[in-house]
Amino acid sequence: MQKKSSLSKKSFITMLLLALFIGVSGIQSASAYYQDQEETVSFAQYKGEVLDSDSKKPLVFATLSIAESNISTITNTEGQFTLKVPEGADSGKVVVSFLGYKTRMIPLSNLSEGKNEILMDISVMELSGVDLSIPKDAKTLVQETLQKKGQNYFEDPTLMTAFYRETIKKRRKNVSLSEAVVNIYKTPYTSDRRDAVELYKARKSTDYSKLDTVALKLQGGPFNALFVDLMKYPEYIFTEETLDYYAFSFDRSTRVNDKLIFIVNFKQHEDIIEPLYRGKLYIDAENKILTSAIYSLNITDKEKASKLFVRKKPRNAKVWPSEVAYRVDYREKNGRWYYGYSNVLLEFKVNWDKKLFNSVYSMACEMAVTDWEKNMTSQLPKVRDRMKSSIILNDEALGFADPDFWGEYNIIEPEKSIESAIKKIQRQLRRSKNTGGTSAD
Repeated sequence: MQKKSSLSKKSFITMLLLALFIGVSGIQSASAYYQDQEETVSFAQYKGEVLDSDSKKPLVFATLSIAESNISTITNTEGQFTLKVPEGADSGKVVVSFLGYKTRMIPLSNLSEGKNEILMDISVMELSGVDLSIPKDAKTLVQETLQKKGQNYFEDPTLMTAFYRETIKKRRKNVSLSEAVVNIYKTPYTSDRRDAVELYKARKSTDYSKLDTVALKLQGGPFNALFVDLMKYPEYIFTEETLDYYAFSFDRSTRVNDKLIFIVNFKQHEDIIEPLYRGKLYIDAENKILTSAIYSLNITDKEKASKLFVRKKPRNAKVWPSEVAYRVDYREKNGRWYYGYSNVLLEFKVNWDKKLFNSVYSMACEMAVTDWEKNMTSQLPKVRDRMKSSIILNDEALGFADPDFWGEYNIIEPEKSIESAIKKIQRQLRRSKNTGGTSAD
């Protein structure tokens, strides 16, 4: 007999604000938007890719940071990166790290502006003594890790600069791309106060003609990625109550930066019928620090899973998620850890009445912290300047800008398919302008 848990919505929905809006829409095209740079900032730019040294396989979400600074970026799903370094810091070294690989430190003087190939070696573990150091109880290790966030993570208010991107695809075709540079007013990890987000720059590119007159919108914007920070917001998955709904076990161990990392598997008990999560937690063995987490939502019950995400849809359509996956990575500075990167992937199927085939759409969002400094005054943005957690970024962004739009800001290098889609729409806009046509936003 299955046990129905007493979970509240807050305890089993990772993102309360993550919502899918599906509505019938007329065909629109993005309007062009250009922002003048008020000042020119000198910076050096380095492009390239991070690969496995043996297989030459791209390493996805590898971190590149400037030593002795808070500047960093991350590779895209093709292992490519763009790293922008302010004048004066271009004589330093870039630290390249990836889970399960040896960390590399490369002088910036050894890199060229483009086509850098950074090869990473797998970190081979010595078996002696490793198995003996694994605790007997994986659940206790997770509890200790959550309890030690005050010792291991930022204890000061922090002002972070982050790059955020969300995309919508119909099967493999890119339909919409929205990007933003945001300021995150990060409160201490021991504080119950939520982080505040301020929009600094935003742009979008949308081709609704590829959606068959269906408009999909993602509610929550950067908050979707921000709330994946498990150490700041553990209540969305792990609370004293919900820990009992999971089974924890040890997987193989690995090493990061010569540190032993325990990998803990977790999944909901079979007698829990609410949609919970399963995945892996990467925990520093010595100091009980969560360094990364990769997990997904149980979507076996289509009806319940649909209610978690779909806020609005046409009456003649059934919509349910076919995949919901999350990832969060943390970074370290001077012995303290902080939120560095997260992503969310949602795949939906739309079944229309009287239609033979389903439509498949995927929505993805990701955010990477590219710089930060201590917020010594603990100042928060004015209420009117704060992003609302109900924001739909695609409605806020004005259009796709020229290549200089982002200036010196580090961004996640776009995938080739996304980049091609942007260029195609830009060409369409230019042709429309040259022929005297108009476009509506």
